[in-house]
Amino acid sequence: MENNKQIPEIEKMMQEEPEVGATSALAFIGELIKITLISLAIIVPVRYFLIKPFYVNGASMEPSFYNHEYLIIDEISYRFSPPQRGDVVVFKYPKDISQFFIKRIIGLPGERVVISNGEVVVYNSNYLEGMSLEEEYLSEHITTFGDVDIVLKEEEYFVLGDNRAASLDSRRFGSLSKDFIIGKAWIRGWPLDRIGILDHYFFGF
Repeated sequence: MENNKQIPEIEKMMQEEPEVGATSALAFIGELIKITLISLAIIVPVRYFLIKPFYVNGASMEPSFYNHEYLIIDEISYRFSPPQRGDVVVFKYPKDISQFFIKRIIGLPGERVVISNGEVVVYNSNYLEGMSLEEEYLSEHITTFGDVDIVLKEEEYFVLGDNRAASLDSRRFGSLSKDFIIGKAWIRGWPLDRIGILDHYFFGF
């Protein structure tokens, strides 16, 4: 008789016992959603506000950067300090903002840039007579074609491609406003044999 009395209690306990499998599945899904949301909260701001991938298309920056190379662009540095001479920057082409270009900064705001007889000369408050640039990153025997004499206004830059014979740059479209600059080249991610943080070239003035 005692055993018979215990049966309803056992059945009640069995009915109240949680389904471990279902609970574990729900907990897993909940954790997965949480991880996804946290990842998005980190990745999205980084992707859209801090760094951006860029795919080199063309030969305008050879030998520094070759066609099909994959770069990571630093978008945050210029929020705290202005672009510097020698920086390689990615920017929206002023005449068609749907296109993105990559060039090197040669002239800074307030400076005068003169190109004549294949020579690039920069004039500023420290070099009133002008300073001829020594560009060691250029290929041997490269010539800077063009006849330019421009004074840059506030927040305007003069940019050139390292491959001067195959570059659409400030010699053609003039000065580049800072508003068009997205960021500077930071890391080369492809090809494998050239992966690494990119060096900055200092002109010494």
